[in-house]
Amino acid sequence: MAGPLPFNALHAYVVAARQGSFSKAAEELHVTPAAVSQQIRVLEDLLGVQLFHRLHRGLTLTDAGQAGLVKMQDGFQLLHEAVHQIQGGDDKQEINIWMSPSFASKWLMPRMHRFREAHPDIDLRISGSASLIDSDATAPSLSADTLKAHNIDVAIRFGSGNYPGCVIDRIMEVDAITLCSPSLLDRTDLPPLKEPKDLQHHTLLHDESPYEGRPKWKSWLSNVGLENMMCSKNLYFNSAQLALTAAIEGQGVVLTLDQLSKNDIEKGQLVQLFDLPMEVTHGYHMVSLEGAHSDAAVVAFKEWMFTEALR
Repeated sequence: MAGPLPFNALHAYVVAARQGSFSKAAEELHVTPAAVSQQIRVLEDLLGVQLFHRLHRGLTLTDAGQAGLVKMQDGFQLLHEAVHQIQGGDDKQEINIWMSPSFASKWLMPRMHRFREAHPDIDLRISGSASLIDSDATAPSLSADTLKAHNIDVAIRFGSGNYPGCVIDRIMEVDAITLCSPSLLDRTDLPPLKEPKDLQHHTLLHDESPYEGRPKWKSWLSNVGLENMMCSKNLYFNSAQLALTAAIEGQGVVLTLDQLSKNDIEKGQLVQLFDLPMEVTHGYHMVSLEGAHSDAAVVAFKEWMFTEALR
């Protein structure tokens, strides 16, 4: 592409892709939705491709829009770092992040080396706490006052997105999937797991964490037409992390969120059964305070999270 890069239009593209809405992108960029739409249209005309499908309730990326997004996000991360260095930002920065222990251990930790490599000047202070969970959407457990009281820059929450006074970015949709250890499939003393009804001969591992929207075996069995099936062998845990560990050790079959199990699947410690995912209405959100967009370290972390969520 000849000529100078249309920086404002490229920035609008990155933000609109993250927000999934011209209106929400406009709020973040402090312009009108019409201005964002016009910037995207100019960029599409300049590139000769369509970047977004305009839907009644939001936006989705086209194949062309998806193809360039990750590198574009990386580019804006580098720009933020360059500005920080120009401002004399050689000192270490620190971000306080709050998330559940299961998300920290199962999703963040396997990926965190990439953030540290990309941002060696930013230290992360991670608090894995299950004390504040979304147990009732009508009475949210997280608010701007909570973040301020605990000096939290970013919280990662699984829930409905009801966090009063906060900036909320939905970063991941989730499905509930069934998993077990490959060793369980090799056992000859148990019936094979070829279809869902075979679960009645196996141990079901239950995550009984009291968070709103968690997947339950009863719902999954009903979803596959086995609402009356009885399973006599069960193990119950008060955290998703413990339930997944039991599954890895071959103790039974677990029902869990797909985002929590990706690393274990990639490492060959767990395999998905039946390919019958159950849609979960809740999702993962990044929650921060108003004005967080002016903190280069927080912006860098949020952009990195969006990039990782697309991998």
